[in-house]
Amino acid sequence: MSNIVYTENTAKRGFEQRFANNGMSLFLSRDNGEINSEIQLSLPLGIIQFYFALEGPLNFHFGPQYSKQLSEGHYYFMYNPQKELDFKIKTDKGVRWVAMYTTIEELHGLFVNSGSQLPFLKGDNANMPLYDEKELSSQVKWTLESLFTADLSPQSLKIFSRGKILEVIALHFDQRSEANAACPFLRDESVRLKIKQAKQELVNRMTAPPSIAQLALEVGISEYKLKSGFKEMYGNTVGGYLLNYKMNSAKTILDQGRKQVSEVAYELGYGSASHFISAFKKKYGITPKKYVQQL
Repeated sequence: MSNIVYTENTAKRGFEQRFANNGMSLFLSRDNGEINSEIQLSLPLGIIQFYFALEGPLNFHFGPQYSKQLSEGHYYFMYNPQKELDFKIKTDKGVRWVAMYTTIEELHGLFVNSGSQLPFLKGDNANMPLYDEKELSSQVKWTLESLFTADLSPQSLKIFSRGKILEVIALHFDQRSEANAACPFLRDESVRLKIKQAKQELVNRMTAPPSIAQLALEVGISEYKLKSGFKEMYGNTVGGYLLNYKMNSAKTILDQGRKQVSEVAYELGYGSASHFISAFKKKYGITPKKYVQQL
């Protein structure tokens, strides 16, 4: 994967290449402080591309006539077997993103022994460009977050990172989707919308979240449908999703370096700093104080 060319036009590099071997490569954003970033990419045809906007948007410029913004919490899956791609990615300061690449041969090899074939590789689809935008599931998001928080030796980090790439690929191509979910009632668009509404209510009221019974009543579905559908759509329980969201919010606040640990705890709705510290350490394997010291 050394034939992927990244060119950074700012004095301070806004990304790092974690590794590039065995038909895969991984790039992560760095803390670019007060500097906006503009990156020029050149990719050969047939490369499978993933771009994940974890914090802030990514602005893609494919030429003077066409540009597209990838919103925070979304990702692109891109594949063009017909031509090489040259484009720019522009980001504002503080934006966090991940880019993954693999060859079509490597990707095909991951699935061929399972007896299945990826839909976009079937028939005439294999020769057609594909540009797809999706919302980040909680599973994919937390898998990518671990790339930024893992404390390992350089060699172990490369092995760890490759494993995370494979995990994200597996989640992306999982045949269970919202469109053909394992839960039969998720075929009902109104139920899916209510579950999405429930998720948004959790986020909006994370400091004083409603109970599952109250949440189900507010959005107008049964507790069973809420719990089962939530797990199917977001890959986590209602409580697990909320905890992950709060921990990610905690890291965002701590990264800004403006508040004490106790202030963060109370801002997130914890009754005491000790409860927050315990939850943070269980999630990330490090206390909030030590996390701040490593920034």
